[in-house]
Amino acid sequence: MFTGIIEATGRILSTRDLDTTRRFVIETPATFERLGPGDSVAIDGACLTAVAVEDGSFAVDVIGTTLERTIAGTYREGSRVNLERAMRSGARLDGHLVQGHVDGVGHLEHVEKDGEYWLMDFRIPSDVAETTILHGSLCLNGVSLTVSDFMADDLCRIGIIPFTWEHTNLGDLKPGEPVNVEGDLIGKYVGKILATRQG
Repeated sequence: MFTGIIEATGRILSTRDLDTTRRFVIETPATFERLGPGDSVAIDGACLTAVAVEDGSFAVDVIGTTLERTIAGTYREGSRVNLERAMRSGARLDGHLVQGHVDGVGHLEHVEKDGEYWLMDFRIPSDVAETTILHGSLCLNGVSLTVSDFMADDLCRIGIIPFTWEHTNLGDLKPGEPVNVEGDLIGKYVGKILATRQG
């Protein structure tokens, strides 16, 4: 389980196709708590396992399903990624409950600066939009965010403060570029219960 509060960003140092997976070696910033082999880490919101750890880097192996359902398939050497360690039991929950199970890929439609902050409009998968509410939580590239407006059924507006802009990769995005999307966990449970009862 994660919180959507990004601890650091790192760079993809290398990519290598293995027999059935793709291995990414990722820079470990000095501010990021050291991982051990087998530890879970959210990379742009996708929960992955550290399979090898060295001084200053760690490696993850990503299977085909994850490459297809997330933005991991677009990673290249130098790509900047958001990093978060798994939440400790009893720790403060600063963001919201994030599983690290990406529901699909969304796209940035528009971005503009409004005073000190930025407004970003994202088109998200329709099934995620169905369980997303105004002023509710949404996880984009692993970042816990609040929906400030809906421009259309599947087009939501997010306000980004300067700290988040500078300390995550959201500030790197250009219109048309993809993001990992995870819908609100509570919304998904409620939607499932209602659908089952109605069915």
